[in-house]
Amino acid sequence: MSQKVFDYNLFIRTAKSPVFSTLSFVAIFFLLYSSDTIVSIANLPMHAVDLKSHKTVDHLREPTLITTTNIQEQITIDEGPDEVYDPLIPPNNVTKQERLVWFRRKLPELEILRSNNLTQLFHSRVLQFLNNGCSIQFYMIWFSPAKSFGKREFFAMDSLFKAHPQGCLMILSKSMDSGRGYRILKQLLDGGFKILAVTPDFPFLVKNTPGEVWLEEIKSGKKDPGYIPLSQNLANLIRLIVLYKYGGVYLDTDFITLKDLSGLRNAIGAQSVDLQSKNWTILNNAAMIFDINHPILLDYISEFAATFIGNKWGHNGPYLVSRVTEKVGSTPGYNLTIVPPEAFYPVDWNKIRRLFRKPQKESESRWVESMLNELNQEETYALHLWNKRSRELAIEEGSVMARLISEHCVICQDIYSTSL
Repeated sequence: MSQKVFDYNLFIRTAKSPVFSTLSFVAIFFLLYSSDTIVSIANLPMHAVDLKSHKTVDHLREPTLITTTNIQEQITIDEGPDEVYDPLIPPNNVTKQERLVWFRRKLPELEILRSNNLTQLFHSRVLQFLNNGCSIQFYMIWFSPAKSFGKREFFAMDSLFKAHPQGCLMILSKSMDSGRGYRILKQLLDGGFKILAVTPDFPFLVKNTPGEVWLEEIKSGKKDPGYIPLSQNLANLIRLIVLYKYGGVYLDTDFITLKDLSGLRNAIGAQSVDLQSKNWTILNNAAMIFDINHPILLDYISEFAATFIGNKWGHNGPYLVSRVTEKVGSTPGYNLTIVPPEAFYPVDWNKIRRLFRKPQKESESRWVESMLNELNQEETYALHLWNKRSRELAIEEGSVMARLISEHCVICQDIYSTSL
């Protein structure tokens, strides 16, 4: 098998390089929800979702679905108290022991680590949603307040549906599973696009995976969560488990989708390659496409639980998928595809700023046209915007970003603003 990334096949990691992964935003877990139509589904069986047919499959028996009305429409539009910020952010400049004392004191507040009446609807809602004629199923995660779900994130959804009008998008988020979230999504829902914001049931998701033991250790207060906000590492884990249990495509919320992804299968993107050998040096977990129950996902989850470190950026995310893939990615039967940086990371984090700028002279205008041709006509499926580096940048008229969004949107609202 060729080791060149441009062959779109698995190739071997040859060197280490720094990674600047997209960081998850701070989490929020205190919105009010409607208590209507609360049904316990704790005993429902887990159903598979075949990535080819995009239908749920029960290998034991036909699924028994609970019929509910649209929960999001039942939620009052009055959001109640202002959203509060993440209780999972530890204090600065403390020792490990001091942080553990703080964390144990905070544990009763961490609703995401527990099941409740709303989260117990998760599996039922997912099954009904994915049995909705999806041509392809996508997942995103939003653990920040709904009020911070802005134009950047809306354009991520907008461009996704431009490329996949019959696709289904599920946003794993408590804050977006609310009246405020419903209003944000309403334009797309009114346009007939299939999108669901759903509060995840974390204990249910990790059950019968290596993540279950890790969660129990965290909930017991014995494992140090580290100084990195725990919400970021929960997002690293939950994307792996959702893909393992349901199958589909995971994307971070700072992508602009340019092409149909349905031709990719069991694929993960290289962020960087060695210029001489063309072998990958680092992978990124911001975009992943996998069949249900793909064994490497279980390898990733096992690695997360066994080697968790809450004090190293990227250790439980991009570096995790890189080191596991290096070890087991060529295992017979895995059929893993590593796509080159052009597929999802065609522009480096330190060059992303240029895409937002208006061309001031003829040479810059020619560069804009050349970049647009590269992104639209070659190997790029989606453009990662490196949110930490670009979030505050304004989209200037005539820039690469302005042109891309205008060509790859269905709602196309407010493209020009102070920032995405």
